[in-house]
Amino acid sequence: MSEPLSGASRVHFIVGDPIAQVKSPAGVSQAFHARGHNAYVMPAHVAPADLAAWLAGVSLAQNVDGIIATVPHKFACFDLCASTSERAAFLRTVNTLRRNADGTWHGDMFDGVAFVAAARDQACVPEGKIALLVGAGGAGSAIAHALVMAGVSHLAIHDEDTTRRTTLVERLAGLNHCPVTHGSADPSGFDIVVNATPVGMKEADPYPLDVSQLTSAMFVGCVITAPAVTSLIAAARAKGCATVTGTQMFGRVRDLMVDFLLKA
Repeated sequence: MSEPLSGASRVHFIVGDPIAQVKSPAGVSQAFHARGHNAYVMPAHVAPADLAAWLAGVSLAQNVDGIIATVPHKFACFDLCASTSERAAFLRTVNTLRRNADGTWHGDMFDGVAFVAAARDQACVPEGKIALLVGAGGAGSAIAHALVMAGVSHLAIHDEDTTRRTTLVERLAGLNHCPVTHGSADPSGFDIVVNATPVGMKEADPYPLDVSQLTSAMFVGCVITAPAVTSLIAAARAKGCATVTGTQMFGRVRDLMVDFLLKA
C-alpha cells in the first residue's frame, strides 16, 4: 500500500520536452510503492538548452534520488553523468540516472534490453533472425544494440537522419557480432520489424514504414505508448503478425528502472 506524498517521500523526476504525454510518473511511483518504498516520480518539462542548469539545480535537493530521461534528453543526459554502465558508455545515451555516493550521477540505458525482453514475452525469438529497425535515436540505438547482443543474424537500420544512422551502423558493425547495414522503409524479407521513432503518436501521422509489405510471418514492434495500439501495430495485426507494443515494452523498462534506482 502506498504512503501519501509527504516531506519524507523520496523524489525522482522524469524530464522531457514535451512531457505531458508521458504515463510513467504514475506507473513508476506505483512500482516503488509495491516494493515498500516511499518514493514518487514527478514530471519536469525542460528545454534542451536548460537541461544542464536544471539538473545542477535539482541535484542540490538532498531528497532527489533519481532522474528518468525521455525525448529528447537521453543523449544529453549521458554527458551529464559522472559514471555509466558499459552498455550506456557504448551507446553514449542513458534513460535512468541514480545518485553516486558523492552526489554525482550514474546512468544506464534500459530501452533496448527491455524491448527484447518484452518481445520474448510475446514469443519472439531474435536469435538467428533478420531484423529491420526504423529510428536511430536514443531508444532506437539501444534497441539496435540489444538486438545485436541477442543474436540476430543481420540488422538493417533506417533513419531519415543519415548522419545519425551511419554513425550507429558503423559502431554496431564494429562489434563484429553480425552484419549491420543501412536499411529502408521497406520491410520485405525481414523477420523482425521495429519502429523506434515517434511517428504514430499523432492520428494524422503516416506509417513509419511500408505496411503493404508486411506478412504474417513477421514480428512487429513499436516503442510508442500513446496510443497504446498505433496504426502500425493495428496494420500488422490485421496482416496476422505477432506484435509487441510500447506499453508492453514500458512494463519491462519500468521494472529495470526501479531495480536500478533502488540499488544501494
